[in-house]
Amino acid sequence: MLHIVNKSPGENSTLASCLRIARGGKDVLLLTEDGVYAVTAGSKAAEEVRAAMGDVRVYALWPDVEARGMQDRVLDGVKMVDYAGFVDLVVECDNVQSWL
Repeated sequence: MLHIVNKSPGENSTLASCLRIARGGKDVLLLTEDGVYAVTAGSKAAEEVRAAMGDVRVYALWPDVEARGMQDRVLDGVKMVDYAGFVDLVVECDNVQSWL
């Protein structure tokens, strides 16, 4: 399953809820819009994301990272995708869950 989170981890618990049910080894997490703040080194959610990376593939939408000026502060191991990569993840995964 592809989990898409677009909310800032500082504003709500969407990311934490998603990570509680994401299945290790099978699920993919894509952070978009303000959700990309979760992959900023030193952020409130950075440790949660690092821990999840052992089991869940974590991606961030590069245009959203770049728009927020975070390109130099992204956690190691987070994969960047552009819009075409976003589409590839949707095609690759059997199911897509957008977290609100």
